[in-house]
Amino acid sequence: MAAALPILAGDSGLSRYLDEIRRFPMLQPQEEYMLAKSWREHSDSAAAHRLVTSHLRLVAKIAMGYRGYGLPIGEVISEGNIGLMQAVKRFEPEKGFRLATYAMWWIRASIQEYILRSWSLVKMGTTANQKKLFFNLRRAKSQISALEDGDLKHDHVAAIATKLGVSQKEVVDMNRRLSGDASLNAPLREEGEGEWQDWLVDDSASQESLLVQSEESDTRREALSQALGVLNERERRIFEARRLADDPITLEDLSTEFGISRERVRQIEVRAFEKVQQAVRERVSRIEALPRPLPLSAPAQAQARL
Repeated sequence: MAAALPILAGDSGLSRYLDEIRRFPMLQPQEEYMLAKSWREHSDSAAAHRLVTSHLRLVAKIAMGYRGYGLPIGEVISEGNIGLMQAVKRFEPEKGFRLATYAMWWIRASIQEYILRSWSLVKMGTTANQKKLFFNLRRAKSQISALEDGDLKHDHVAAIATKLGVSQKEVVDMNRRLSGDASLNAPLREEGEGEWQDWLVDDSASQESLLVQSEESDTRREALSQALGVLNERERRIFEARRLADDPITLEDLSTEFGISRERVRQIEVRAFEKVQQAVRERVSRIEALPRPLPLSAPAQAQARL
C-alpha cells in the first residue's frame, strides 16, 4: 500500500476527486480473492493498492452521509480511507465474504472516531450509548418532528430514549451538548453579573475518597499477589492466563501447552480459583482481627501534630 492515493484538495476539489476515483475499476469476486490472498500471504503491496483504490468510491459514499456535522468533507473522506486501509490489512478472504462488507465497518468507525474527536472542544463521550446518541439523535428528533432548539419536551425525551435504548438523562445531556459549545465565562444575565462557571458543581470524588479508593486498590492487589503464592507453577500459569489476562488464553491452547485435556485444564483453573479465594479470605480475616488504634483525644491530636 505504498503507492500514492488520489488527493482531495479541500471541498472545492471534491468533484475532481470523485471523477478520479471512478476511474479505478471494480473487482470481480475471484479477482478480489486472489489479490487479498497475495497481500496476506506475500505482502504484495501492489495487490493491496488495487484493493484500496477499487473501494475508494465506497469510502466517499459513506463519508457523504456525515456531511451534517460541519466538518471538511475532505478530512472525513481521508479518515474513511484510513479505515479502509486498516480493513485491507486485516481482511481474511477465506471467510467467504466480500471486502466491501468487511471494510464498511472499519470506514464508519474511523470516520465516527474523527468526528467525536473534532466536532466539539468538549469530549462528547466514549461509551457505546453516548456514541449511539451522538450519531442518531438528529435522525430520531426529525422522525418525531422535534426539531426546535433548546431542551426537548418530556414526551419527546421518553420516545427517543425508548427508540435508542438509552436513559432519558442521556438523551437530555446529549441534546444539550449538540446545541453547541458555550463559554463558561458567558454572563448569566444581560447585566453581566456572574458567569456560568460560578454555578458549576464538581461532581467528582473528593481527594479523601480518591485516597481511600487508591489504598483499597493497593490492598487488594497485594492480597491477590500473596494469594497466588499458594498455587504451584502450573496452577498459577493457568489461573493467570484464564482469569487475569486482558486477552484470556483458550482452554485448547493451554491443553496443548501442558499436554493435558481441555477438561483437565478447566478443572485446574477452577481449583486454583478456589485456592486463591480461600487465601484472600484468610488474609482479610487476619487483617480484621488486628487491634485498631484508639482515636486520639483533642489534646493528644494537638500534641501529635507538634
